[in-house]
Amino acid sequence: MVKFLKDVNREMRKVSWPKGNELTRYTIIVLVTVIFFGVFFTVTDLVLSQILELF
Repeated sequence: MVKFLKDVNREMRKVSWPKGNELTRYTIIVLVTVIFFGVFFTVTDLVLSQILELF
């Protein structure tokens, strides 16, 4: 277990972590994408529900 944790620590030091402004930009992109697809699928569901009610 100790060897495993040492290996994890060594690998984590090799990771290229994003800077603050990159992290902010990536977070905004993810949030906008999630909101967009949430609205898209909600509208699609409502439209298809209305179409199916006509039949």
